[in-house]
Amino acid sequence: MPGSRDPVWMIDHVTLQVRDLPASRAFYEAVLAPLGIAAQDIDGAVGFFGPEQGSFWLCPAQRAEDRELHIAFRAPTRGVVRGFHDAAVAIGAEVLHAPRVFPEYHAHYFGAFVRDPDGHNIEAVCNHPDG
Repeated sequence: MPGSRDPVWMIDHVTLQVRDLPASRAFYEAVLAPLGIAAQDIDGAVGFFGPEQGSFWLCPAQRAEDRELHIAFRAPTRGVVRGFHDAAVAIGAEVLHAPRVFPEYHAHYFGAFVRDPDGHNIEAVCNHPDG
């Protein structure tokens, strides 16, 4: 990794929309267990958590014919989240959620959500307060 800083995880979390949540949960529980990753039911979704940072989520498909992928990139500051949003706006991306705190996730969850050219939900998130 360039520079002398400690490595930072690039991906904060990934969410897959699935047709059959129980079947998908059973599959991922089986294949992720050897990696030390366990499932937890949270608000109608299934979160998978392991010993390292980051998480993987399954949720019911919103649209049967076109299931979007959700990828959240970890930002070190809220200013970086704002920069992500500004860059998306500058290139004409669809904005799903402008930068703000999402207290329904946790008290310091600051994110911005946009669509990529293929319709996927791409997010930048800062998980701590920084002004």
